[in-house]
Amino acid sequence: MLVLGIESSCDETGIALYDSAAGLLSHALHSQVAMHAEYGGVVPELASRDHIRRVVPLLRETFERAGRQLDDVDAIAYTRGPGLSGALLVGCAFAEALGVAIDKPTLPVHHLEGHLLSPLLSSDPPTFPFVALLVSGGHTQLMRVEGVGRYELLGETLDDAAGEAFDKSAKLLGLPYPGGALLSKLAEQGQPGVYKLPRPMLHTPDLNFSFSGLKTAVLTLVREQTELSERFKADAACAFQEAIVEVLLKKSLKALKQTGLKQLVVAGGVGANRQLRSTLNEEAKRKHFRVYYPELEFCTDNGAMIALAGCLRLQAGTPAKPAGSFSVQPRWPLMEMSDRAAR
Repeated sequence: MLVLGIESSCDETGIALYDSAAGLLSHALHSQVAMHAEYGGVVPELASRDHIRRVVPLLRETFERAGRQLDDVDAIAYTRGPGLSGALLVGCAFAEALGVAIDKPTLPVHHLEGHLLSPLLSSDPPTFPFVALLVSGGHTQLMRVEGVGRYELLGETLDDAAGEAFDKSAKLLGLPYPGGALLSKLAEQGQPGVYKLPRPMLHTPDLNFSFSGLKTAVLTLVREQTELSERFKADAACAFQEAIVEVLLKKSLKALKQTGLKQLVVAGGVGANRQLRSTLNEEAKRKHFRVYYPELEFCTDNGAMIALAGCLRLQAGTPAKPAGSFSVQPRWPLMEMSDRAAR
């Protein structure tokens, strides 16, 4: 089964071909970071227009790399949501129109399910069941994953997600867009222990998160300074990252203990954070569990994870539909996808 995947939920245009027997054949990605940097953040209208410009060239590039033709495709998977409505509409409309043109069925895919399953693209993938720490954009969740479409929500953020806290704190420190990634790099230059920031909900009995108070603590720290020196920024970034990593680590360990599972999957943009990976890896050796991550190129939004999720959904029994009719879902809880494959 050959599945074409199309991702356009925010500021990356991704196209990929995934074969159920051979795995990922090829993928192409364009990031809009440079374009949005001038405005200090993603401009939805510009994002939509850029997706329109990029999708056809990326499609051609993907098929050329794989040595395949459009007629070889068995189904077209695309991101239906969540995301920016205009950006979603570009990928959705393109996928449905292409499906009509080549007479192939389509399958709407949940963006977060793509992230959740993305570690399965690796050469050493996890096996079901596992605990998943999903840290992507505005989402921070812990889930028990029994299989494709079989998800149990263990805990989630009650306000700001980890990624949002990274971006907002970076802005408070005067870092340009994309702030979260720059804050992580800056933290590596900081000295640990110079500043002590709170660890919200670290000791609560549940598995929920809260990061808005951490962001406020950074704001308070910034206001106490007479000037934002480079030394201060680095030490503050280090303190912030230490706090985030400790909370994610402790909650993940609690989830593993609660479920009795020995596999932890970390997916989404924050999953690329070097300190988080290093800390989790050290703890895994000490406590005898395994941690799995997507390859770094698949931590950000990409078409490969959508093609994979589409293929796994089809194999699990989710039916593809005739192309031609569609809608997008900018707000779409992942738990609405739970158990659909089994019904």
